[in-house]
Amino acid sequence: MAKTKTVEIVEELITPLVQESGMELVDVEFVKEGGSWYLRIFIDKPGGIGIEDCGYLSQKIDRLLDEKDPIPQSYYLEVSSPGIERPLKKLSDFNRFAGSMAVITTFVPYDGKKNITGQIADVRDDDIILHSEGKELVIPFRQVASARLKAEF
Repeated sequence: MAKTKTVEIVEELITPLVQESGMELVDVEFVKEGGSWYLRIFIDKPGGIGIEDCGYLSQKIDRLLDEKDPIPQSYYLEVSSPGIERPLKKLSDFNRFAGSMAVITTFVPYDGKKNITGQIADVRDDDIILHSEGKELVIPFRQVASARLKAEF
């Protein structure tokens, strides 16, 4: 089974479980590292995720995946917080974190760059408005290859 298909199936199966637990499904990864497969589930909630949240949801997800058995090969399940530099996967993520610093990688250059760091100003229609180096950039969401929050210390 292709990695992306596995991720889609797992997301569909666990999203209701995560939401019922009062949490948000941030991302799902299915990756091979060395000789082992890892299914990584990243969750969040207002106020942040604790070890208890990860353990609780890990048990529930493990039981569900054992029951449905969507992944033919053996794998390690990891449930964790997305961290301080969490990925921004959906347009609603940009809206939620307006005012925060982000690093965005685009498919085509904007202002001569594909890697842009700036403050998320707004979301208009399907565009992300980013303030970067004194300029306002309008980046269509469909042109975002990847994005994550940038920690400020």
